[in-house]
Amino acid sequence: MRIKVLFAAGLLLAACTAPGTFSRRDEALLDKVERQTLEYFTTLAEPNTGMARERAEDSNGNIVTTGGTGFGIMAIIAGAERGWLSREDATQRIGKIARNLEFLPRFHGAWAHWYDGDTGEAFSFSEFDDGGDLVETAFLVQGLLAARQWTSDKVLRELCDRLYKEVEWDWYTRGTDTLYWHWSPVHEWKMNHAIRGYDETLITYVLAASSPTHPISRECYEASYKTSSYYYNGRSYYGIPLKLGMELYGGPLFFTHYSWLGLDPRGLSDGYADYFEQGRNHALIQMAYAREKGQPRGLWGFTSSDDALVGYSGHYPGTPDENGTISPTAAVSSIAYVPKESVRFMRSLLRDRRVWGPCGFYDAVNYSLKEPRQVVTHYLAIDQGPQVVMIENARSGLLWRLFMSAPEIPAGLEKLGFYYTNNQ
Repeated sequence: MRIKVLFAAGLLLAACTAPGTFSRRDEALLDKVERQTLEYFTTLAEPNTGMARERAEDSNGNIVTTGGTGFGIMAIIAGAERGWLSREDATQRIGKIARNLEFLPRFHGAWAHWYDGDTGEAFSFSEFDDGGDLVETAFLVQGLLAARQWTSDKVLRELCDRLYKEVEWDWYTRGTDTLYWHWSPVHEWKMNHAIRGYDETLITYVLAASSPTHPISRECYEASYKTSSYYYNGRSYYGIPLKLGMELYGGPLFFTHYSWLGLDPRGLSDGYADYFEQGRNHALIQMAYAREKGQPRGLWGFTSSDDALVGYSGHYPGTPDENGTISPTAAVSSIAYVPKESVRFMRSLLRDRRVWGPCGFYDAVNYSLKEPRQVVTHYLAIDQGPQVVMIENARSGLLWRLFMSAPEIPAGLEKLGFYYTNNQ
């Protein structure tokens, strides 16, 4: 009973507490960034499926991404609520995506990481990854549930609901106490990748525990996700404590974004970590790291993105992957945790006109390189989507409020041992 009361109080506070107060000047800047970044999911949407392209220019062809599409659905909702596209247009766009998702090949209810937008067939992400991807599916379902809670269109609401309920989360345990990331109809479980954290995959366990049709147990979460070598951290960096995450500065910043586009971290705890504090401290640590590494004033943010030197890279702080590349999505998407610092980052970066394009900030910049290699003028769905969604959460809490209003989610969180406190 106590946990249920805390959940009710937490959700009430989440709905009533303004995430952030911005000046008129800041609001104008956020309008600019949020609105232009949304173009990736509207103007650049793949025409056959309506889904998000993996990247704006893809050497593999007309490839769409499931996780990025989930982010894009949430971005479209934000755009409709801001009045940048009509509610009817947004409903049609999301409806087109959902109808195509219903008929794309699925693997025990899960979608593949990539699909060919021309043929509708699953497109291999790697040699053995040509089937179900449970984590990408979770990112997609996060968006579908937000859409279900947002739309007044009965047909779309029922379709989003059915797509969620058809995911066989429990089947991906292989009868063990662990969720597995991939299954292929050709290679079966060859990748053998258990889903463990703390990283971007927390939402997978939350959605699996919340499922009304194919749920997993709390034991599965405790025995797998929380037993990895990089779940507990407990160190301090630059005097800033970090409860969870990788030993090296907590890892890339997308760990604090992907699961938290819909999950509301404000006041969320499991008795060990405060999840808003976790996200905020992770961002603050990266700011201190950037200063130590001599990044230009006001610039910070290290996460997976494209790279002028090696292509797509993790840029994990404290490793050789961190080569001076700043990924705008890292700092911009952290605005829900550190609003002033993220706004300052945007203003600092916009002094360089080369970093801004038709869909917002380009994917990466590295001022340690010589021209013309400093700015990577690429776009990726998984980098653009979190910027729109987290800016909106920082401004209004919209996507947090929608996702958390799905009754399955508080029940699933409670099942896993999470609760909301009243200290938001």
